[in-house]
Amino acid sequence: MGRTSDAKEKLLSVAFDLIHENSYGAVGLEQICKRARVNKGSFYYFFKTKTDLVVAAYEEHWRLKEPDYERIFSRQNPPLKRLALWCNYIREVQKLRHKKYKQVCGCPYTSVGGELATQDKKIRLKTRDLIDRHVKYLAEALAEAIKSGVAEPGDPEVKAQLVHAFVVGLLLRAKIYNDLKILNHLNAAIFNLIGAKKPKTKFS
Repeated sequence: MGRTSDAKEKLLSVAFDLIHENSYGAVGLEQICKRARVNKGSFYYFFKTKTDLVVAAYEEHWRLKEPDYERIFSRQNPPLKRLALWCNYIREVQKLRHKKYKQVCGCPYTSVGGELATQDKKIRLKTRDLIDRHVKYLAEALAEAIKSGVAEPGDPEVKAQLVHAFVVGLLLRAKIYNDLKILNHLNAAIFNLIGAKKPKTKFS
């Protein structure tokens, strides 16, 4: 098995990669342990069930990408720039995953959440939690956009939920069609959704 110091980390990383590339139902514990080079006895030292591993793996994935969100949604950036940077980030992440997995994989959280929402309460609640974290960043940016007059008036929380739902849907479409070009107009669509004009300045 892997050293105790890195066995858990390997299990978390491999579980996320395999499930994101395939699906929860298509990936078994034996496959995860084999890829991670960790025996099942060691797996059960860290996790009681496959569900517990997946919940921990997705939490770890969020922990690793949260600094990117803090940078993108920094209050030093104007609210519309935050949204533009977020769109760029989504495309870049999908491009990297496409290069790694040789296919468009979509949103990892809602993919597993959608697969198991009616079957596994732990995963459903973890998916809800992760969605809510994304929506919180969006709602704060939209509240500032509305207050400053660069977006149409409305409830920023509701707008944030709609924006997030739209992006998840577009990612699902890109996954089904296996076509990254579907994400090319992400910025313009979101600005239209919130009632804001696309800024003349190109954000990067």
